[in-house]
Amino acid sequence: MQAVDFWNKFIIHGYKIVVVGVLFSLLPTDAVSQRFRWARENNPNYDERWISYGFMIGLHTSAYQVKYSDQFVTQKFDTVHSIMTPYSPGFSLGFLVNLRLHDVLDLRLMPKAGFYNHVVEYNYTDGSTQEQLVETTLFETPLLLKYKSLRRGNVRMYMIGGFTPGIEVSGKNDVQSTTANLSVKKANVSIDGGFGFDFYFPLFKFSQEIRFSKGFVDLLGTNPSVYSDPIKRINTNTIAVYFVFQ
Repeated sequence: MQAVDFWNKFIIHGYKIVVVGVLFSLLPTDAVSQRFRWARENNPNYDERWISYGFMIGLHTSAYQVKYSDQFVTQKFDTVHSIMTPYSPGFSLGFLVNLRLHDVLDLRLMPKAGFYNHVVEYNYTDGSTQEQLVETTLFETPLLLKYKSLRRGNVRMYMIGGFTPGIEVSGKNDVQSTTANLSVKKANVSIDGGFGFDFYFPLFKFSQEIRFSKGFVDLLGTNPSVYSDPIKRINTNTIAVYFVFQ
């Protein structure tokens, strides 16, 4: 019961946390730069390091994107009105290895554990609804390029992009069940893109970024069921806010 209560509370407040983080990330660059423009520079030579390390905490909201199969329009599924995939909150924890390639370009490896909840809602013509909850823990290894602007005082803006392979290390599908479930594969690869800000402090550098991820691997499993048959393809869409400490 404690685990259920924890997730209920997280789901209730998760959207608020992500929204606040996104709004903070979207602060106008000029406003942030102007505030710190004349501040004394902390760690003025920090970005000259060839390699640096850190850790990160991420908050995300993620959803499946489904494509209907030809079976969806057959008589077998004529009672299925629609299949919806709402966004659900989650979080991730990991560390960072940053390699300096140029004054304005870095290569980043960010291994992390991501905790995801994906909900698939089946709406029927009689007004009833059934849900399939796919809970997964993924080990992900984002490989990203970071393109940085000029530093203004203790603030620097950057853009980031790359790809993220991930493999499931724990999930709902590990539990044997006598009932039919939505079959989902255990590996995924996504294309990532986003932007953020570096803030320089006397003892460390703090970065905050928003990142968008689009999975391009079809996650639909091969096991047939009443939940899998109406679907032809499943992909992931994720919006995340990351807090990085170096």
